[in-house]
Amino acid sequence: MPDRHQTPHPYAQALPEPDGQTTTRLNRRNSKASNWTFDGTTGRPIRSPKDQVTMRDFLPDMEATEEIRDDQYMEVVAGQEASKAKHEGEDALQKSFWDPNLSDPSPRAADETLHYTHSTETPEVQEDKDQGSDEDSPYAEVRTSVHPTDDPYLPVSTIRAWFLGTIMSIVLPGINQFFIYRYPNVLVPGIVAQLVVHPLGLLLAKLPRRGRWKWVNPCHWNYKEHTLVYIMANVSAGSAYATDIIATQKFFYNQNWGWGYNLLLVLSTQMIGFSFAGVLHKILVTPASMIWPATLVNTALFNTLHSRSGPQTLRAKSNSRQVFFYITAALMFAWSFFPSYLFTALSMFDWVTWIKPTSQVINLLFGYQSGAGMSLLTLDWGMMAAVGNPLATPWWVTGNVLGGFVFFIWFLGPILYYSNVFYAKYLPFSSASVFDNTANTYNVTRVVDDDATLDVSAYEGYSPVYMSLSSALSYSLKFAAITATVAHSILFFRHQVWHHLRNPPSKSDIHARLSSVYPSIPGWWYLCLFMINLILAIITVTVWPTGLPVWGLFVAIVLAGVMVLPIGLTQAITNMQVGLNVISEIIIGAMIPGKPVAMMIFKTYGYITTTQALGFIQDLKIAHYMHIPPRHIFFAQVIACIVGSITQLFVQVWVFENVPDICSAKSERWWCPHTRTFFSASVLYGLIGPRRLFGVESLYKHLNWFYLLGAIMPLITWLMARRWPRVGFQYVCWPVVFSCVSLLPPYLPINFISFCIVGFITQYYVRRNYFNWWSRYNYTLSAALTCGYASCIIVIFFTLQLPKDGKIGQNIQNWWGNTVYLDTLDGKGGVASAAIHLKEGEKFGSN
Repeated sequence: MPDRHQTPHPYAQALPEPDGQTTTRLNRRNSKASNWTFDGTTGRPIRSPKDQVTMRDFLPDMEATEEIRDDQYMEVVAGQEASKAKHEGEDALQKSFWDPNLSDPSPRAADETLHYTHSTETPEVQEDKDQGSDEDSPYAEVRTSVHPTDDPYLPVSTIRAWFLGTIMSIVLPGINQFFIYRYPNVLVPGIVAQLVVHPLGLLLAKLPRRGRWKWVNPCHWNYKEHTLVYIMANVSAGSAYATDIIATQKFFYNQNWGWGYNLLLVLSTQMIGFSFAGVLHKILVTPASMIWPATLVNTALFNTLHSRSGPQTLRAKSNSRQVFFYITAALMFAWSFFPSYLFTALSMFDWVTWIKPTSQVINLLFGYQSGAGMSLLTLDWGMMAAVGNPLATPWWVTGNVLGGFVFFIWFLGPILYYSNVFYAKYLPFSSASVFDNTANTYNVTRVVDDDATLDVSAYEGYSPVYMSLSSALSYSLKFAAITATVAHSILFFRHQVWHHLRNPPSKSDIHARLSSVYPSIPGWWYLCLFMINLILAIITVTVWPTGLPVWGLFVAIVLAGVMVLPIGLTQAITNMQVGLNVISEIIIGAMIPGKPVAMMIFKTYGYITTTQALGFIQDLKIAHYMHIPPRHIFFAQVIACIVGSITQLFVQVWVFENVPDICSAKSERWWCPHTRTFFSASVLYGLIGPRRLFGVESLYKHLNWFYLLGAIMPLITWLMARRWPRVGFQYVCWPVVFSCVSLLPPYLPINFISFCIVGFITQYYVRRNYFNWWSRYNYTLSAALTCGYASCIIVIFFTLQLPKDGKIGQNIQNWWGNTVYLDTLDGKGGVASAAIHLKEGEKFGSN
């Protein structure tokens, strides 16, 4: 045969063979130092890219002097390639099995996953054929909402974007902070700002693009500018949690420590979590498996409002989405007037109790306000989306919510209630209030001294704290959710994290590769930000008499740092967040009892640090999907957070100084419901303390076993999933089961049932049977419903409820459709729906 080695390997020596073939002797040690590779087809040694197979790759087990023939090269290469492919295939199969969003149990989703690695269609054809492309995300949800293309030259950090972003960072938190102390109040969500700012951007784009105006209007209003403005608005949209501490101190503990304390407290609590967001960027943002389903509603709306350039069919589909969005939003806006104002019984549609309004059993089982909510129906989008967006939450997550709710509330709840566990029959089945031994709301002011400490003798002479059965279940499930989140993340979610960490960026999904062209944020930026806010926090707790030592502050921050990853993994995959508020209160109440202000500050640094970090990460994921340079987002989030925090403090001071009788019982509207809840929690956990609530001698001591239950259940499910992989145990997510059901109260049973019904229809039935329609319109529909409903609530509030102190249209407010659900035992509130009613002077329980 002709000699193929015209250019021999520098460490190979050609030797004659009896049969005329050529044998190569390779020095294995020297080959490791070589940059040469061999062509797998011709056997010719060449210099080649890194991804080609080298000699040391396919001769790992041969001795240095072993002889092989040319015709063995292909066999060795093929064997090694097959082994490598098998290994990668096993890794992908394992990742798919443990990734519930990639291994969606519906047959249609399984077909999509199978097509993903084989399809070479363009995104346009893929949308028609429902197949993923190698140049698109492997997740159908992402493919339907995010474009797999980017224009790195599109302007982002423009004067126009910063101007609108700053305005939104002032207006949105200002409005929300102003009305947080009023009942009823209104909350303007970030998605409303996303919609409102679009015509403003189009208006500014009409300015001249030449001469002196060129720097203001450099190009058309684009989706990247829009994303930057939305993120600035969303970062600061909600009322800062720390402002409730300030209000509670002022009105209930008679403490006013001035502007310096207020500013440092709000800034440090709002921004210290940003550092955790930066550290976890590569784990919670970059991987494709970290979907963050709620962000897909925003990205779908961006892509609907900004029709990308492209083939005519793609532009036509974008235009059809625009028409669909505006029509649906307008219809939802018009419809929401009925359940929200004209016919509120459509919202609280517990129709079974209307038939038997005085039946205790009927009201307990079918009532919405203090019952179990078995009436099933509501026609109010706000009720359906209260615990989460059902159109954005994967069906397997919704199934977990449904299973947990049915078991704990519909099955276990009535059994425990009528067994009089925890003296439940003397109280309503579901209530967020705490009670004394006369079945009246617990009067916390009776056990508080003038110096904001617990009056032990007054407490012992008054009453222990009692709670409704649903509240007791809520606390137990919150305990279980904490340990379940850690255990479940280690057992189930580690595969996604490990798969990303062990693979190079070149194997990332398309969005990670597109975003990799932009400079990343240096780690020392986040470190400096963390140190600055840590110093501000230390000054806050030491200069003023907060009662929280520095070591307590560090415990709160460490708690947040430890829990932010497992909670972030859970939220990124399931669209559900596990809260640290109760566990933070219990920890500080046990460590430093009798310090209500210290408890509030500790809870804020522990709980809100995690919540803020996850909020920042979610916005970073939106920026990742929209391919915004990370450094632009860094400055946008930091500036917006500072501007929003200062705005909220100014608004709070103005409200306190100009609204008469605010936060007092004399005020009919401005009685500060959130602040009163905050105060009650400070008394329960900061003064009375967790030892009296959940200690070994307390009525609710057995609830502590749920910590162990939360740690054990994920392990049992994980073992069952390994033993019976085809059954579907990998879809059981105990953090979702425990944490979502623990939201009852303050959420109502109908919030959960309606959420599950809508989720089943859209994410299971429609997706399974009408995937083309679902992929084109599902997330656009979600954005339209949310925008239409929120816009209607804002209009109702400012035109019908706020003017004349809500006395407009009293005839409408008092007609049957707005009062029928209030004329039942369930609607009367308090202990009206209790199974046992005490006579005057009677008490229940034990002292």
